[in-house]
Amino acid sequence: MPERPHISELIRQACAARGWGPTKLARELGIIEGRGPNGVDRQSARRWMTGEREPTYWLPHFVQLLDLDLSAVPAPEVAGPTAPGADTVASVMELGRSDVLRRNFLAASSAYALAALGLPDPEGIQRRINQSGGLRVGDGEVAAVRAMTKALGDTAAELGGGHARHLVVRYLTEDVARWLNGTYGEKTGRALYAATSQLVHLAGWMAQDEGNDGLAQQYYGHAYALAAEAGEPELAATALRGMAMQAIDLGPKVGAVALRLSERCVEEARTLDDPRAVSYYQTTLADAAALDGDRRLAAQALTAAQTAIEKNPGHPPGESWASHFSIGRWAHHSGMILARLGDLDAATEHLHQALDIHGLDRRRSRAIVLADLGKVGLQRGDLDSALSTWTEFLDCAEGISSVKISDAVGDMSTRLHRYRDVAEAAALVERARPLLPGQTPTAGTGRRSPA
Repeated sequence: MPERPHISELIRQACAARGWGPTKLARELGIIEGRGPNGVDRQSARRWMTGEREPTYWLPHFVQLLDLDLSAVPAPEVAGPTAPGADTVASVMELGRSDVLRRNFLAASSAYALAALGLPDPEGIQRRINQSGGLRVGDGEVAAVRAMTKALGDTAAELGGGHARHLVVRYLTEDVARWLNGTYGEKTGRALYAATSQLVHLAGWMAQDEGNDGLAQQYYGHAYALAAEAGEPELAATALRGMAMQAIDLGPKVGAVALRLSERCVEEARTLDDPRAVSYYQTTLADAAALDGDRRLAAQALTAAQTAIEKNPGHPPGESWASHFSIGRWAHHSGMILARLGDLDAATEHLHQALDIHGLDRRRSRAIVLADLGKVGLQRGDLDSALSTWTEFLDCAEGISSVKISDAVGDMSTRLHRYRDVAEAAALVERARPLLPGQTPTAGTGRRSPA
């Protein structure tokens, strides 16, 4: 069996076919990445071509520029933050600085997502502890990262990821970067990596909620690497769940990828005893299995998720996203999985449970559930119920900046087109028109059209 090529060989071959040397490669790479023709130096391009350095952060840009086929490349070399020799901290800061400077990122890649499953660098923290010359870092800095993540995350959960993501990225690259490059012992280092993982995950969630899946995926990959290197399986599983949900949103064409990511997510969490976290990951597995057409696995995972969420955890939620997975959120996700499986009556019951019995304390979350309930109602043939629910959805969506909301508005308007002769339906579509992507918001609404 022939030996599989190194990524540098693919780069050299593609450049040779185009007649490019390191100077031309550096110029074109800088342009496509968004830094301009002088944004990449010739020596870096030469090292990537010779294999002296791994193109960790840069790999997706190489794929786009040179139309590379990575299927023949060993998997560990495909990922960004998890590539051999890559430093996770340096990689995530490069990602953050690029995010500050530009807005255009590649689409989410199945190759990147699967490659992120490769083992992170187990020595990443060891190389950084007790390094001399840096700022002394202790519990106060770790607590600051956690507090800022919570404050910014609470705002995003209420008003959508389109609000203030730049604040998260600036905080990461200007404040947290100094602490990660500072001086600390192993205990503090692991806590700092874990806290940074949560902040990076938030940046990914906000990017995804803005509709920038490629950028979100890279943040999730880095969040996973940081969490794994910190020895935090719950945070690692949650980052993998972020990529799994991305794949689920992309639909059946990447169903196998969604299922693999979801299975790995459950594997990462196998040692956890918080039933909310167990339900969180099992629900994701059920969603992926339903997407991929595996009804048996979907039913098994749904049952496991329900059994876990109905247990009394016996302690208040922690700081992680998984520990805040409520029975209301479980009911919402389960309802949409049941709808995917064709059980619309059970789906409706679960969505009402999410809204009426347990409630949802975030306007963004409530608006999304209302949008989904309206869609299921229309699928059941109950136009009056759908119109009433969607009216409440638009009331709730006021001022929220989220691609989930704008997508739901577009979906609603499209579905109601066939009922345009019904006065109530036509009025609802007209009311929703300013919220559609590319529309200019009306004066006084406080909304903005997506970037």
